[in-house]
Amino acid sequence: MNKPTTPEPWIELRLWRQFVTVAEELHFGRAAQRLHMTQPPLTQAIAQLERSLGVMLFARTKRSVQITPQGRVLLPQAQALLQQAKAVVLDARALAGGESGRLRLAFVSTVGFSILPPWVMAFRQEFPGVRLDLVEATGDVQLQQLNSDGIDAGFILHASGFAVPGLQRLTVAQEPLVLALPESHPLALRKSLHLQEVWAQPLVSFPRRIVPSLYDAIFGLYQAAGQLPVVAQEAIQMQTIVNLVSAGLGVAWVPASVQHFQRSGVVYRQVQGAGRGSERIAVPACETSLVWQRSSPALDRFMSFANVHNAVHADTPSN
Repeated sequence: MNKPTTPEPWIELRLWRQFVTVAEELHFGRAAQRLHMTQPPLTQAIAQLERSLGVMLFARTKRSVQITPQGRVLLPQAQALLQQAKAVVLDARALAGGESGRLRLAFVSTVGFSILPPWVMAFRQEFPGVRLDLVEATGDVQLQQLNSDGIDAGFILHASGFAVPGLQRLTVAQEPLVLALPESHPLALRKSLHLQEVWAQPLVSFPRRIVPSLYDAIFGLYQAAGQLPVVAQEAIQMQTIVNLVSAGLGVAWVPASVQHFQRSGVVYRQVQGAGRGSERIAVPACETSLVWQRSSPALDRFMSFANVHNAVHADTPSN
């Protein structure tokens, strides 16, 4: 029959703090003052610690207190224990305040042409304790990741005024759509274009599943004029779309920020609407929003940062 094991004695942190203070002062009266207590309870506490350890920590006389060799060995370990306990408290407070922890942030490629690089640099400088993990992903993938808790928040592209049901959002960019054309295209010689001139041009576009609201807005532009868009090629990433335009496969409607992607063989032109008054057909605009589903201290900290640095309005949660 196995002998019952004796449970290891649990030494309260308070007793280690009292031991360290007496060891540093080598005087029970001064140590008691530092600990904001009277001397008799301190003397009793040290005696209790010695009994629990089975080790004499101090050699006492009426005139002096000396730390024993055993106590001298334990002192650095006790000091390290107190420092570690203090660090745990500070870490917990930093986590609760969003000054440390991990933030998983997804983004669409267009954000990389504008606000993302300076925001990431500034946030990391201001909150070095937060581990910021960046993941490039299209909007449809981001929505799946938000639902499965794969990411904490994401920058998505959408048509102006559109809100994803069930998500909170902060609008961080509003911009027009421009037309990307091959540099060799006859329309590239013009500084600006009219809608009537682009209806028949073959399109390089993204699939609807990637950005449904913006896809519908673009194709609705053609339908409003009774036109049928001709899609020559589809691609997921904006860089790929622009590269295909450069190869002469067609023209593409892209956010104005994509102009920062200086791809040789491509030019960008603004397109003026068609018609007048209530029958006017305007080129749709797009927005970029930071969206999230569940809050966390690190995300709250990033949202506060974003609100300070953001020049666009915040939206209330959508239902």
